[in-house]
Amino acid sequence: MAKDFNTLEDFNFRDKTVLLRVDINCPLDKKTLQIVNDARIRRVVPTIRELVGKRAKVVILAHQSRKGSWDFIPLEQHAEHLSKHLGMPVRYVDDVIGDAAVDAIGSLGSGEVLLLGNVRSLDSETAKGDMFKQAEGEIVERLAPLVDYYVCDAFGAAHRSQCSLVGFPLKVPSASGRLMAKELFALNAIFGNPRRPCVFILGGAKFGDASEMIDRVLGNGMADTVILVGLAGNAYLYARGVDIGEASMKVLSEELTPENLQAAKDILAKYGQRVLLPVDVAVERDGQRVSVNIGDMPTAEPALDIGDASAEKFRKVVASSKTCFMSGPAGMIEKDGFEIGTRIIMTAMVDSGGQSVIGGGHTGGAAERFDLADRFSYVSTGGGALETFLLGEPLPVVEALKYSRKEFMEE
Repeated sequence: MAKDFNTLEDFNFRDKTVLLRVDINCPLDKKTLQIVNDARIRRVVPTIRELVGKRAKVVILAHQSRKGSWDFIPLEQHAEHLSKHLGMPVRYVDDVIGDAAVDAIGSLGSGEVLLLGNVRSLDSETAKGDMFKQAEGEIVERLAPLVDYYVCDAFGAAHRSQCSLVGFPLKVPSASGRLMAKELFALNAIFGNPRRPCVFILGGAKFGDASEMIDRVLGNGMADTVILVGLAGNAYLYARGVDIGEASMKVLSEELTPENLQAAKDILAKYGQRVLLPVDVAVERDGQRVSVNIGDMPTAEPALDIGDASAEKFRKVVASSKTCFMSGPAGMIEKDGFEIGTRIIMTAMVDSGGQSVIGGGHTGGAAERFDLADRFSYVSTGGGALETFLLGEPLPVVEALKYSRKEFMEE
């Protein structure tokens, strides 16, 4: 069966310059700006190691956060972490398309690795446009003539149509890296025909897109049940008519537009008991975690986690599932005592004996904190990319790689 896009075995990389785009956007400590979890760096090591083993000259492009954000920093630390995990030097130059970058690429030897500066320091990287427009961007214009191949291993950013992600495949022969191919294969294998019952757990600190996701996965039969926790759980409780209190409403206010509220009401009316909501919430009272039943709300304190009864209710549902997916934690996991809901659900997932998948940086970070990451069937590096995939929408990076295969296919 023909492949849609190239992978690493399709090219001879020996003595060739390969531009490798990765997603090593890492969580940082807000005070020290030091990397606190380098899981995304570790996940791209196999692709880099394979290219080095094939005697390629490896030039890495990556980003950290975005301009204006507190965690927007140069990539010097990332180079140090890469070097540690690869067991070899990784040269770093704090430049992307200037003379320093061009000179560093030109001096690279076979089997050597160079990391360029934060690609999002260039406004052209985040400018909007499809792959054809991005192929004419300054990053592609400057770097494409210097490389023989382009490899994309940035599944976590695969939903973004940005210059360094979708522009190069139109200009040079391109392939997917091992992580990208592994993510797509695993997700297709698990969600193409999921084992039943299939349960989705949606949480985290955003809920604006939750209704669309619920409607898609319940409507097309991918999921049998959706459990809502985190802010999505609170928002849907409010949509059901529960007075969650002023403090909890304040947290929701940014995303609780009239449209989102109506969408939540429509989902509850359409799917009924297939959408499970918390029966209690956990608040902090006198420095202690206290569970408050929905019937006893509102509370003066904001809901920081699902309550104990909800955790037990959801544990039973998850324990009987054959496929379970979780995106976003159930509560404020960084606060002691309010990671309990997330821990109970995740433990039930890995103990269920079924397929268990988690996605998104905060969810993966929670699994590592609980020492559960290695027990999941799959831990996806994608947040937005994973959601785009599950919604059945095309991923711009994958579409660009498909186009490249056709464009540069040898006769």
